[in-house]
Amino acid sequence: MPFILKKINAQKGIKLNTFLLKNLNYKTKEAQRLASKGRIFDLNMNSYHISDAIKDDYILMALFEGQTQGLKALLEFNEFAVFDKPTNIMIHPINKKTPYSLLDEIRYHFGSDANACHRIDAETSGLVIISKNKKSEVALKDMFLQKKYHKSYLTIVNGKIDKELKIDGKIDKENGNIGVRMAIKDSGKESLTTIKPLAYNKEKNQTLIEAIPLTGRQHQIRIHLHSIGHTILGDPVYGIDDEITDSYLNKTLSDEDRLKYTKSNRLWLHANYLEFNYNGSTYKIYSKNDEILKEFYSNP
Repeated sequence: MPFILKKINAQKGIKLNTFLLKNLNYKTKEAQRLASKGRIFDLNMNSYHISDAIKDDYILMALFEGQTQGLKALLEFNEFAVFDKPTNIMIHPINKKTPYSLLDEIRYHFGSDANACHRIDAETSGLVIISKNKKSEVALKDMFLQKKYHKSYLTIVNGKIDKELKIDGKIDKENGNIGVRMAIKDSGKESLTTIKPLAYNKEKNQTLIEAIPLTGRQHQIRIHLHSIGHTILGDPVYGIDDEITDSYLNKTLSDEDRLKYTKSNRLWLHANYLEFNYNGSTYKIYSKNDEILKEFYSNP
């Protein structure tokens, strides 16, 4: 488990906020976050509020300590690194019971101040930039917020696409039975994706494409491709009956049924390229894309 319960010597009677700031050298925002998330307890496992007085000579703190499963950074620089994330790994844990996420590897290799600077879906594989310290985290997150970068994805779609396309359908929540599903709606946010076909597999009736999202909406590439009749191979959310998607989201869909309904046991969407400027230098980073190419060119 990434969250470890630690027993820490404390000062009975002192306010928790004061103890965290002066004795443990936490910054105000971090101390308040730990308390608000219910990660600091008395010896009876009752959560402390930030303004409470410490009741005992010890406090208990649930602290995140990254555990490795052998995944290492693809590239490492002075202030940041890049992971080539496998499919089916979340960036951050959902809660204290999440057994493993990319944050485990980030903190294991680079320490407690390291963090992911942007997100991709758990099922999406590929490039994720991580900061090594708080200063680079602020700068890199701001870069993503202001969209001062270029990125592209490789994906395998059902059907033949034989020319470059621009898809500009506005994206909004579907508001149906599947809460995470997006839809093309006039009321949605402006969205634009460039689609470039790279190869066509006639035997499989599948196209390998480069997808370039010029905006950053939730599920943008997935819903844009689905909206023109070219759902991504292995997508368990789009082009699938609600019952199947619900089973997938609730983790009750068997591998056999997923393969039956989506034609694959993973989503074939891969974050393949990132270009950005940091501290006056331009970085152009490609992922290892062997897995998606092997799937596309394999025999049907």
